[in-house]
Amino acid sequence: MPELLEKRAIRLDAAAADRDAAIRLCGETLVAIGAAEAGYIDTMLAREQSVSTYVGEGVAIPHGTLGGKELVNRDALAVLRFPEAVDWDGNPVSVCVAIAAKGDGHVELLSALAEILLDPDQARELREATEIDDVLRLLKPVGGEQ
Repeated sequence: MPELLEKRAIRLDAAAADRDAAIRLCGETLVAIGAAEAGYIDTMLAREQSVSTYVGEGVAIPHGTLGGKELVNRDALAVLRFPEAVDWDGNPVSVCVAIAAKGDGHVELLSALAEILLDPDQARELREATEIDDVLRLLKPVGGEQ
């Protein structure tokens, strides 16, 4: 079983014109690694319409709606860093940690991510990461061994 966060799901030089474009890029990354079907991207956009996935410290955690679970092939994360921050409803976002989760695994993932992101130093390290290995080290408590 693949780890939740694979190197090929980390992009440190992403660019997006706006929030929805950033969410689409996140979803496309999850689709590219085989974690979700293409229709999952629409559920990620729908989730954002109902409740913002911005969590503070320049980070958003886009994920699909409950109805989108049927489009998830396996639990996975994708990390996209936007060196030119994206406007997320008035908040600058430089890192998106996208989630694809089949069952209730997303609750545990969100909790572990929140713990990391609530530490301003770790959140800053994630925002400023330029090496994939740094992202893997920072998010190991979330996406490491299963």
